Amino acid sequence: MSEPTLVGIDLAWGERARTGVAVAQATGQLVASGSVRTDEEITTFVNAHAGPGGVVAAIDAPLIVRNATGRRFCEAEVQRLYGRYGAAAYPSNLTNPAFASGTRGLRICSLLQLSLDTAATARRRAIEVYPHPAMVVLFELDYVIPYKSKQGRSLDSLKAAFRRLTGLMEERLPELQLVDHPRWQEIRRQCRAAQRKSELGAVEDELDAIFCTYLAYLWHRSGPAANDVLGDDATGCIVVPRPRRPLPQPGRPAPLPPVTDVLQAPDLRAAIAAAAPHLSRKEIEKIHEAVLGALN
Repeated sequence: MSEPTLVGIDLAWGERARTGVAVAQATGQLVASGSVRTDEEITTFVNAHAGPGGVVAAIDAPLIVRNATGRRFCEAEVQRLYGRYGAAAYPSNLTNPAFASGTRGLRICSLLQLSLDTAATARRRAIEVYPHPAMVVLFELDYVIPYKSKQGRSLDSLKAAFRRLTGLMEERLPELQLVDHPRWQEIRRQCRAAQRKSELGAVEDELDAIFCTYLAYLWHRSGPAANDVLGDDATGCIVVPRPRRPLPQPGRPAPLPPVTDVLQAPDLRAAIAAAAPHLSRKEIEKIHEAVLGALN
């Protein structure tokens, strides 16, 4: 049986926002990456590299959501284990319009014929992942890297965070063989030359997708023997690499300026950011998409 193609998807909750996609060989070596938006573009990208052959996909997005309110058990487990490191997951439930008719992640898995059974070794299978706690484990961080665009983070601080993230990916994830990959070199150049936060945002999802391919590699290589499955298949689970040694003591996040008057926000995105300044740009965009979907 031929080796599977490894797939990383940083999936937006709606088709208007950017989704990062990446594929790698079964050995972990990065093959290609990019950004797309629609379901068709995602499946076209994956099928162009994997075809009908085996696939192991790691998807950064809720795949199974069945709880009416609150958060899923897997998200509570991420909070319990990694919340002190700034790696808590955004809660998913059926009151969110984005999940009312099933998750986009589940739809993508169906289109690509990917099994979600974490106990099986199907030729084509997928797991739900969350990069922040995985980075805490793999990079042995005392707090998440602040590369997400949030209120109070300057362009210079974000560029420094991107430099740190890309450097750690090159150093700690050698199987990806990033240094000599042409697209990776272009991403590094774009991060160094960025004059606006939006230029960093244009590659953020792609970077996350590349990182997700490494999580797919770890799952393909070791499965639950070296990865923690938080939650269960019935209610949703998030797979996180298992720490090989005790993690550092949690550090402290950089302080963000308080926002006291949500009514002063000029648009919907700004209103969301003002009401919840701890959210990343991507999290704000997901909520924005969900609200627009409910109104349309």
